[in-house]
Amino acid sequence: MDYIELHKDYKANSLFGRYITLKNIEPLLSKFQTEVAGKSVLGNPIYKYEIGAGKTKVFMWSQMHGNESTTTKALFDFFNVLHSQEELAAKLLQEFTFCFLPMVNPDGAEMYTRENANKVDLNRDSLNLSEPESKVLRQTFDKFQPNFCYNLHDQRTIFSAGENGKVATVSFLAPSFNEDRSINNVRAKAMNVIAAMNNELQHHIPHQVGRFDDAFNINCIGDQFTSLGVPTILFEAGHFPEDYYREYTRKMIFIALISGLKHIYENDIVSNEIDNYLLIPQNNTSFFDFIYKNVKIYYDDKEIITNFAAQYKEELIDGEIQFNAYIAEIGELKGKQAHHLYNAHKMIYSDDLDSIPNCGQKANFYLGKHIKFVNGLKN
Repeated sequence: MDYIELHKDYKANSLFGRYITLKNIEPLLSKFQTEVAGKSVLGNPIYKYEIGAGKTKVFMWSQMHGNESTTTKALFDFFNVLHSQEELAAKLLQEFTFCFLPMVNPDGAEMYTRENANKVDLNRDSLNLSEPESKVLRQTFDKFQPNFCYNLHDQRTIFSAGENGKVATVSFLAPSFNEDRSINNVRAKAMNVIAAMNNELQHHIPHQVGRFDDAFNINCIGDQFTSLGVPTILFEAGHFPEDYYREYTRKMIFIALISGLKHIYENDIVSNEIDNYLLIPQNNTSFFDFIYKNVKIYYDDKEIITNFAAQYKEELIDGEIQFNAYIAEIGELKGKQAHHLYNAHKMIYSDDLDSIPNCGQKANFYLGKHIKFVNGLKN
């Protein structure tokens, strides 16, 4: 199957970039038979969409964290496939019944925050169920009684796929159900699907698929649902070089979704792929957005050659997401990598402040007399 061409044909082009809110998805949802499953803290609707007639029930939810929108875009691309005349669509709707909550945290999406309007991380609220959004998610789970759960998220640009020097563009996890991180039939089913998705993704992003740490936390929704006996898969949409809008990553999530579902209906899901799952390298926090090496500074009247790093913060300003670079770390930066690497070759650092890089200040500076950097980038 030509997944790239399929995505090109069915991409929801009106959804673009990182700032995806209710006003972006409501016109698209109006084309489908949706219902309001509940309301957020601020009274915004949480939409539910069900489709399909198959015996295998799959529950997917996205934007539990409001500032994690890549998988939401991929879901709407997937919806377009389901409503197409493709043979694949007919097969998926025959084999599966789907239930989607495409935006669990509409308040956080509007404010571009991880938390909801009460400043609660919904992915740490699965036990207490203190928030209306958490209750909607749990009530939908209880009513739908899924055979599989897909927990869809974004991850930061800091992660590498193991220690191979490659950024983690997509990461997965089959969450634990106990403190011992035991593997039972429930986790094994999730691992098998992840192994299949990884096999396909290696054709597109070789060595750029990671695996999250499986430390158990019953407050996390994936651990909770796994402990209730439902295979749950965590998706993390990460960085691809120069893809800060996550448009290429969106395509990879789309491919993962479809290839994993095809594996479920084409194979014996109890087949043993655990070893292949465990071969997926664990995520490391090894990347900065920028590293500047061999920079000369003067400190206490001494000449020092050092390195420093800068990291983007995604800031909502006047209704748009701006990537603003701030100095994040100074020193040896041992084992650290960069999406943008500059070698200063011992040129002197200067800025409009005290001409010493300080953590937390904007990455606007000079190297030498004439090389200017604005917002981390060479101007």
